Amino acid sequence: MPLHKGHCALIRFAARHCDELIVSMTYKPKDPIPGPVRFEWIREEFTNEPSIKPEISLDDFDDESLSLAMRMPLWSAFLKRKFPPIDVVVSSETYGGFLAQALHIEHVSFDPERAQFPVSATMIRLEPLKFWDYIALPARPFFVKKICFYGPESTGKSTMAKHFAKLYKTEFVPEVSRELITSNDFTIDDIIKIGETQTQRIIDKSRVANKFLFCDTDLITTEIYCRHYLKEIPPVLFELERKIKYDHYFLFDIDVPWVADEIRDLGHRRQEMFEVFRAELDNRKIKYQLVKGDFEERELTIKSVVDSLLR
Repeated sequence: MPLHKGHCALIRFAARHCDELIVSMTYKPKDPIPGPVRFEWIREEFTNEPSIKPEISLDDFDDESLSLAMRMPLWSAFLKRKFPPIDVVVSSETYGGFLAQALHIEHVSFDPERAQFPVSATMIRLEPLKFWDYIALPARPFFVKKICFYGPESTGKSTMAKHFAKLYKTEFVPEVSRELITSNDFTIDDIIKIGETQTQRIIDKSRVANKFLFCDTDLITTEIYCRHYLKEIPPVLFELERKIKYDHYFLFDIDVPWVADEIRDLGHRRQEMFEVFRAELDNRKIKYQLVKGDFEERELTIKSVVDSLLR
């Protein structure tokens, strides 16, 4: 938890020593990373290596109150029930030798000192961005820090999202509504499509982001404008909102010049809309950082928070 390059090296080393390799991944309901999520990482990493057979099982057979040697018969009994006859155990852990003895088969050890990849999954969970380069590619989206630039129109969110993506050599997600509509004469179906597209774009960009993903809006924003222009919010928007969790919100103040365009038409209600946006965060008990001042002041405010996440 999570899959990292040390695991991948172990698995590929093992695959070179056998005709068929079983990667037995067990999980418990209260694991810090859900078992099915981790299993998908393994399947994705080795999808083009047919001799590697990932298997997922609920860990309902172990007893951690026992010594390691006393637990091995429980493990070996599980393996005998679950899998066809096994000829060799390959591991980089101390238990590998004990397990092989319990199964009366050979044990092959791989880099027990972790000289090739000096990292552990626990270290990654505690400081994922510090050990980013060790995380297996399929697992990285889970640890991407999603930053939401949030607030009413014409407050500089788009400019800042692009700027910070360039600054941190990563990706940003634009406000996709501008790709789908050209005026504020839209329908409920239009707004649902906007919400679905925005959510999918965040998921897609998370897969290629480098530690951070800067997002130029969220589904709360979509809900606010839907309620303002159409006087209702379809329930699917709330479902989509729950799909994405942001690590930090920046609320952009209106202390910058208003710039009109073909969609922006609320320049005369800026303070009112700002209070609406802030109230939605407060109602959800979402913490946020207020961003105000000129470009340099705003950049400094955001950068200090982002850099603290790196540390």
